[in-house]
Amino acid sequence: MKIDGECHCGSVRYEAEIDPEAVSICHCTDCQSLTGSAFRVTVATGRKDIRLTASPPRLYVKTADNGRKRMQYFCPDCGSPLFTTGEGEDAAEWGIRWGSIRQRRELVPRRQIWCRSALPWIDGVRELPGREGD
Repeated sequence: MKIDGECHCGSVRYEAEIDPEAVSICHCTDCQSLTGSAFRVTVATGRKDIRLTASPPRLYVKTADNGRKRMQYFCPDCGSPLFTTGEGEDAAEWGIRWGSIRQRRELVPRRQIWCRSALPWIDGVRELPGREGD
């Protein structure tokens, strides 16, 4: 599926080819902190499938709860989170932050990860088949 998106102010824009089945909800404490919310929704795709169409994002690196380094890309003007990836073999897969995608309505999460970190007031949290979790 072809998607496009941008940061909140429109400075950073992109197009991507994604699998609409690759949408997940992450309940880890890093995602809670990064969003200021209870979880984060991300669409996984290959780096080669993302094309920037305007200004480039900025980057910072942080070690995640699982001990792996994560690259966090965001708009340098408005601060909107846009992409995430890892290092080494983890760098081939990128996560596109769901809130930046224009076609959000069509992208239903198919799995939830790091469910042990989920807040107790969120109903229906359960680990669905996936690659990671706690």
